[in-house]
This record gives sequence, C-alpha cells and structure tokens, in this order.
Amino acid sequence: MGERDRKRKNVDDSKAFEDDDPLALCLSPPSRRPNPLTPHPPLSPPSPGPPQHSFPPPPPPLPPLLLPDFISVPSSAASAPSAAAAAAANPPARPLRARRNPSKAPRGAHKSDTVAPPFSWATDLRATVHSLNHLLSQNITNITGEAQCKRCEASQVISYDLVSKFNEVAAFIRARKHWMHDRAPAEWMTPAFPDCRSCGQPNCMRPVVAAKKRSINWLFMLLGQTLGCCTLDQLKYFCKHTKNHRTGAKDRVLYLTYLALCKQLHPAGPFER
Repeated sequence: MGERDRKRKNVDDSKAFEDDDPLALCLSPPSRRPNPLTPHPPLSPPSPGPPQHSFPPPPPPLPPLLLPDFISVPSSAASAPSAAAAAAANPPARPLRARRNPSKAPRGAHKSDTVAPPFSWATDLRATVHSLNHLLSQNITNITGEAQCKRCEASQVISYDLVSKFNEVAAFIRARKHWMHDRAPAEWMTPAFPDCRSCGQPNCMRPVVAAKKRSINWLFMLLGQTLGCCTLDQLKYFCKHTKNHRTGAKDRVLYLTYLALCKQLHPAGPFER
C-alpha cells in the first residue's frame, strides 16, 4: 500500500468519526457506524381500577376568636396574694381539745356530790363508806344486806362481822396482790354465795344490787367478796365518784373497786395500786 492510499484511509476514518460523535474521544475508530436510536413504544393506558369513593369537601376554617383584653391589675395587687388564697394556703390551726381525765369525776349541774346516806356505814358522798375506826367507834360491828335465792327466789338478810370479814379480804389481797397484775382473780369474778336456808340449795344466795347506783350496799358486798355481781356500768360509777381509773375490762375495774373500798376502810393499809 502506498503513501497516498494510507492518507486517504485516514481521511475517511476521521470523517466517519466526526459524523458519529464529534465530542467523543477514542483511540481507535469504530468498526461500523451505530444504528440510529429506536423510538420507545407508546405507553398503554392504565387499566381501570376499582371505583374510588368521593368524600365531602372539608368544612371552611372557623373565623379567628376575638378575646377581650384583660383588665390590667396593678403591680402591687398582682404581687400580693388574695385573702382567700392566703386562707387556703395557711388554714387556721385546729384548736386543741382538752384531754379527758377518766380518773376525775365530771361535775354535772343536775347531780350533786352529796346524797343522803343509804346506810349507817355509808357517808353522804357517793360510793364512799366510813373508815373502820369510825365504824367501831360508833359501835357498828355487823354489816347487813339482802340476798335472794337463785332457785326458789326466797329473800333473807345476811349479816357479816365487820372485823373478821375485812381481815379475810385484806389477807387475800396481801397474799395475791403481786400476781394479780391489776386484774381481779377468778374468785372475785365468779364469787361464791351462801347456802339458801329455805330450799337448802348451796351457793345460791345472791346479793340484791339496788337499781339506783347511789343506793348500792358496797360494804356488804365487799365483806362477802361478791362485788363481781355488779355490772361493769355500776363498777364504773363507783370508780368515777372515787376518782379512780374506770376504763378497761371488768376484771380491771373490779380490782380497782376492791382496792378503793379497802382503802376507805383502812387508809393506812397496803391497798395502793
């Protein structure tokens, strides 16, 4: 191949390159001219879908709410809290209630501390008896009381020797006080009674307790150790008017009643709590 044929071939190759893409850079000429771009096929229409529900149009927006201007408050009034707010924040202190002392008897306007003595061995004070020395000085050596049979309901008067019966009660307290623990023992809670002379039934002559508390024969039941026949309310009556603690169970109030009556008879005896 001569020099002229080589130049002609180069010129033809350069023209083919320029016709193809003048901006492209390549090291070797393309072997053949690329095919023109083929147009894309037309898009098919979308297939009909399920029917769409129509919604109502949204409501129009509400007009802006116009609020009136607030009344201006002075700075001094705004800084100081109102009286109602101060009272709510600092409620008044609850008044202290005086503690009730159950050992002190309430003094009612309609009740007097003194009554007519129901017995010769009782004083004019409620639930109070004379001392042993005073009774002996007045030649009162026997204490009587009424009892009724629980079986035949026969009534009779029972008499106790003052000194001997009181010594029995005092000896019982002196011997057992250390383990009583301020509680009445079973012998006082369920006392033994004398036998009935009418029907012969043993342990059935129960002392008759007066309906009026101020007329109860306290000394008679002390000497017979039958104070357990009294109700809790009657025992509390005694403790109230003798300035003793009257709250608690019956065994506790009964124990205090025994000690208080013994203390009235013999103030110097070992009958402190």
